[in-house]
Amino acid sequence: MGEVTIQGTGIQEAGIFRKEDSIALPVAVVLHLGVAALLVLQPVRDEVVQIPQRMSVSLATEVGLEATAPDPASESSAAIAPVLGEELAPDNTEAPTEAAPDTTPTPPPVNVTRSNTTTPTPPARDRSRPDRTRPKPSPSPARAAERGGGSRIGDDFLPGQGSSTTTTETRAPAATFGRRERASLASAITRQLRRHWTAPNGVDADKLVSTVSWKLNQNGSLRGSPTCRTDPGSITASNKPQAGLHCDRAIRAVRRAAPFKLPEQFYSRWDDLEWTFDRRL
Repeated sequence: MGEVTIQGTGIQEAGIFRKEDSIALPVAVVLHLGVAALLVLQPVRDEVVQIPQRMSVSLATEVGLEATAPDPASESSAAIAPVLGEELAPDNTEAPTEAAPDTTPTPPPVNVTRSNTTTPTPPARDRSRPDRTRPKPSPSPARAAERGGGSRIGDDFLPGQGSSTTTTETRAPAATFGRRERASLASAITRQLRRHWTAPNGVDADKLVSTVSWKLNQNGSLRGSPTCRTDPGSITASNKPQAGLHCDRAIRAVRRAAPFKLPEQFYSRWDDLEWTFDRRL
């Protein structure tokens, strides 16, 4: 009885795998081994994927101040020339000179016989036309001189540099430095630095923050050497070897961006700069 049962069980177990399964199983094993071999033998790429840099937009919230231009004036007067009018004709109001007495002898009268024929006079023509307006009399020279126009060009060629008519100040008025001018100046400096700035790569290198200080001449060139310091709070055990390189590249960006092209009227605002460098700048 025991042998029959064992044989019956073996027959049932053998009936689980069909003929198609016996072919598909080896094929699946071979394909899996091929995929594994392909992954193992695939060449390793040495490229480092560059993380795209983000663009930051900063909004100015501080209230602008008045520019401290050298010797500024609150307002400047306009250049006004004397009023010019039409040239008047010379006044011929001199007293008339008395005429000399005429000493020529008077000729004797001549008798003239008139003929009875008279020349008929032509009828008077009505020269008035309803569609023709009578010309207006030209203004007298005195009135023309009163209405004569004027020029804003003075004898010394525009001494004033403003538009005020209530002051005699001729110096240039001080330029206003407000929120819009502050944001425009910051954008111009960042735009000129960004094209020369390359942040170092490495573990936690994107957390490094360095501050560079430098001074500029009025023509935008560097005055002295820039200085740099890295924020201690941005240094970790992983990015500490990159801290020095981060400062060096920040100083290099400042040197390559010089001379800066900035508005001259706000020189007192950008003669001494301090800028923060991070991955995004």
